[in-house]
Amino acid sequence: MIYTVTVNPSVDYVVQLGEFHLGMVNRALNEAVFSGGKGINVAMILQNLGVSNRALGFLAGFTGDFIEKDLRRRGCRTDFVRLEKGFSRINVKLKGQEGSEINGSGPAVDQAAVQALFEKISTLQKGDILIISGSVPLSLPQDFYERILDLLKGREIDTVVDATGEALLKTLRYEPFLIKPNLQELEELAERRLFTREEIIAQGKRLQEMGAKNVLISLAAEGAILLTAEGEILFGEAPRGKLVNAVGAGDSMVGGFVAGWVKTGNYCEALQWGVAAGSASAFCETLATGEEIRRLYDETINIIREEC
Repeated sequence: MIYTVTVNPSVDYVVQLGEFHLGMVNRALNEAVFSGGKGINVAMILQNLGVSNRALGFLAGFTGDFIEKDLRRRGCRTDFVRLEKGFSRINVKLKGQEGSEINGSGPAVDQAAVQALFEKISTLQKGDILIISGSVPLSLPQDFYERILDLLKGREIDTVVDATGEALLKTLRYEPFLIKPNLQELEELAERRLFTREEIIAQGKRLQEMGAKNVLISLAAEGAILLTAEGEILFGEAPRGKLVNAVGAGDSMVGGFVAGWVKTGNYCEALQWGVAAGSASAFCETLATGEEIRRLYDETINIIREEC
């Protein structure tokens, strides 16, 4: 079974505006509401590709009810810890001539809820996959991800970590199966700009030396580079298309990669599914459907296999 962990899920309220006038009443041209959070996005992409998974994390209040119902409606299994106080955060995304966002902080998570989540994670079995995505809110200890990986140490459970900065670096000693920094995050870790593919690969190898087995580096419109545990370096060129919404594209790449790996056990296939899923979501207003991902997969299969 594949499990995702989202410690601070959200309801994303997306509002389309013609113009925004500060200090005045503004009328929306249209609006939509979506479940959000990096692990939530991964769970939905996996489900869209026909890969069963279970979503873990924390939910609270009426917004938590919406997130859980939305996931179940899409076919995802859920096993969240419910918080007694507060409500899951609301992110307001204003789309117009210039996009702006107001992201909520989310509810406080008490120690009892943390322990409840740890108990759920402790039930994972040999061969399961755990995907941890996103930042750790201030109400949680900053070693939260390390504590999760320590629970699973030595139990033959593959872990995927999509985090940034110190939160990512501190998980590497637990030898995660996969990490997925994007170029900007890789540059932040390197503390300098990376201009060539050789420089990017060198930084990816440094993360492998620190413990990561596979390093998937997303390069936006340029595709992705995969450094495998077997010493291979694979490049997947992204298909061409119009960027509509970059939010969730990286999460989609993680979901597509894991789906491809589970189905085939082949790195080239996994990379191909990852690039197809990330690109498909970037070309859509919302997360891509399975059909949209498969269409790009078919269009890009020769490009990625040639690079392998």
